Amino acid sequence: MAFFTFVNQYYWPDVASTGQHLADLCEALVARGHRVRVVCSRGQYLEGRGEAPLFEMHRGVEVVRVPASSHGKNGSLWRRALDYLSFHALLAKALLLGPRPDAVVTLTTPPLLGVWGRALQVLRRTQHVHWVMDLHPDAEFELGLLSRKSLLGRFLAFACGHPMRTATRNVVLGPYQGARLEGRGVAAERIAEIPVWSSADEISPIDHRFNTLRTELGWDGRFVVLYSGNAGLVHRFDELCDAMVELESRAPNVLFAFVGGGPRRAEIETFATEHGLENVEFHGYLPREALGQSLPAGDVHFMSLEPNQTGVAVPGKLYGILAAGRPVLFVGAERCESADTIRDSGAGLCFVPGQGAELADAIAALAEDAAADCERLAHHGRNARAVFLERFEREVCCAQWVELLEDVAGVHVGHGGHATAATRLADAA
Repeated sequence: MAFFTFVNQYYWPDVASTGQHLADLCEALVARGHRVRVVCSRGQYLEGRGEAPLFEMHRGVEVVRVPASSHGKNGSLWRRALDYLSFHALLAKALLLGPRPDAVVTLTTPPLLGVWGRALQVLRRTQHVHWVMDLHPDAEFELGLLSRKSLLGRFLAFACGHPMRTATRNVVLGPYQGARLEGRGVAAERIAEIPVWSSADEISPIDHRFNTLRTELGWDGRFVVLYSGNAGLVHRFDELCDAMVELESRAPNVLFAFVGGGPRRAEIETFATEHGLENVEFHGYLPREALGQSLPAGDVHFMSLEPNQTGVAVPGKLYGILAAGRPVLFVGAERCESADTIRDSGAGLCFVPGQGAELADAIAALAEDAAADCERLAHHGRNARAVFLERFEREVCCAQWVELLEDVAGVHVGHGGHATAATRLADAA
């Protein structure tokens, strides 16, 4: 048996995707007989202080919560920065004075958590695994929030990069992200690729006739283009907004539905109001247990990623959509993790920035196919479910993680073929 400590701002019962994936992995390790400890914030992903206790055992996982500030993801940038700083400030006691693990796994919310992994690596001779959900400070550089040449930019590049270059393993979500790490001097043998996931038990295709949530939302008889989750700064919506305007009169049966939140949500609402659009509606976040009905409730799903975010962020929402067996319409770089998966599996259609008219045409054509009960929509959906079960199902991905961590901790020798980023990119080409 090994002892693993995980460090992330969010954990169960928080709705943040990083916390949900972390809970899945921790519970899989407990099921293997390992001891697992999570150090997280008591604050919530959305807003307000959570009611969760500072310590509890949940499904065999030791959960230690530090009382950091909790302005939430919907707060201003400086309030989120305060959440990050207060969380960092309270970690020292829990990590440096707590029980020594065989391996510590640091995530990337907030940025610089890898510094703590490096500290335990040096001070307590602990193995360090860095789980790269988002790549910092590359994200801030590409968004124009920070200059690479500034003193702060250079400091953050070193502070985030050094723990990755010295980590026992860095787990990336795809080959383009892995290539970014290699470009920052991380040795290929220190990089393993394991995507995030969804659960086949929690999310599966549901015929619209039997989806009670779709009926409650009033979507029966409509062709629903669904955007589910966080509308973040790394996503783009220009093409989708163009399609909303184009199709309001051209295809009145099409409904654009946004479920979730995020910093760009207000921009989309303002756009819809300014253009007097009546083919758009907005809903808040739904709990994880509702995703089993909400994701299949759409006819197609929209996803996007700014091209300069390729390898910086890998949208995990794709895997829930695939699990639901629904086609995906993606706008972003021609080659990135999401576009490659959708294109290669035949699970949907991909567009590059500026193709708002083409996106509108595709939506209109798919809506006509659905009305005529044509095969194309169902074909995309079957392809989506098939690639999900093969590559992105929870048990598949967690098994890869368990093998890697047992190998790192020296309690199990596994050589299950974690492809390097260079190998995967060569295969994709």
